Amino acid sequence: MELVTYEDVHIDFTQDEWVLLNPSQKNLYKDVMLETYRNLTAIGYSWEDHNFEEHCQSARKCER
Repeated sequence: MELVTYEDVHIDFTQDEWVLLNPSQKNLYKDVMLETYRNLTAIGYSWEDHNFEEHCQSARKCER
């Protein structure tokens, strides 16, 4: 069995790509990434190597 990492499920949109998404696509992305974060945290995934808060803040900046 192969392990799945955060990098396997993480999608990082550029600002130009983010602008092209409609509001429902942006909400779906946020919901899926939040669920992924919660699931990985629940199984004890270590976030020391990842700055999840920074990622969330950059996603918010792109909303403008």
